[in-house]
Amino acid sequence: MRLPPGRTRGPHWPHYPRRMPAQPAGSIPSSIAFLGPEGTFTEAALHSLGTHSEGETVPAPSVPAALAMARSGEVDAAFVPLENSVEGSVSPTIDGLAAGDPLVITREVFLEVDFVLATRPGVGRGDVRRVASHPHALAQTRGWVAAHLPGAEVVPAASTADAARLVAEGAHDAAICPEIAAARYGLDVVGTGLADTPGAVTRFVQVERPGRLPAPTGADKTTLTCFVADRTGVLLDLLTEFASRGISLTRLESRPTRERLGVYSFSVDCEGHVSDRRVGDALVALHRLCDEVRFQGSYPRADGRAAAPVHERFADGAFADAQEWVARLREGSAG
Repeated sequence: MRLPPGRTRGPHWPHYPRRMPAQPAGSIPSSIAFLGPEGTFTEAALHSLGTHSEGETVPAPSVPAALAMARSGEVDAAFVPLENSVEGSVSPTIDGLAAGDPLVITREVFLEVDFVLATRPGVGRGDVRRVASHPHALAQTRGWVAAHLPGAEVVPAASTADAARLVAEGAHDAAICPEIAAARYGLDVVGTGLADTPGAVTRFVQVERPGRLPAPTGADKTTLTCFVADRTGVLLDLLTEFASRGISLTRLESRPTRERLGVYSFSVDCEGHVSDRRVGDALVALHRLCDEVRFQGSYPRADGRAAAPVHERFADGAFADAQEWVARLREGSAG
């Protein structure tokens, strides 16, 4: 099965031209690209890790550009949004990880997001005729905008911070953005608490070229993309491989492969680490069933929540005993 096309080379960055060898996955990168420009929620989430203060952070104009920089070796890693508790998955990240040279997730971060309405000094809320923001932010503040800016034209931007930059340059009257972006671009905050669903959380991930995986912690996730032929019952087959091994899924969604209408891949997050026997056994089965399985990392959960207790028949020892039993049978020993 032909995989969907993907970019494998990033834009030229003259200030950071060198290629670097892959770092051990899970190590602290010396350089990392993030969805820019400066002032995005992605940058705020990145710095919340507290591990990148001595490394170089490079704003990228888009998620595909950040991923391409990591693939090409211009940076050690990329840091991008993956999903939001209100609007769901970030399609450019899901699709970008499914195409092109492999990248693996080595850590995740949760960040509670809220928005402000920012304008140039001297522009009041009543003067706003055009308001810009990222589509996810616009969707999360749709009710507030309808109530407080009913006549304003809503304009999508590449990111919330880019919306703030455009407002500072005079392209729009106001931006829906994080407070850090308003401060970064010298804007006044004329509205706060814009989110229609307070407490919304965005999940961000650090991705790197394949290397040594983060060690299992007992509170881990594994991410996969499964490419499958268009046939009846294929999703049930995939789900059965997880359920029969006592593995819970934390995210499952279908994405178009771009081959033709009606042909999809499945993006999956499951509990556990690839070093767990039950997870490894599930991957063996998926490799047999699917046209292609793209392993996208095993890494610690950001919430630190351990998986539900595993029944003894799904424990590592049970898989080891079963394999030893089959080995004895093959040797002609009595079962």
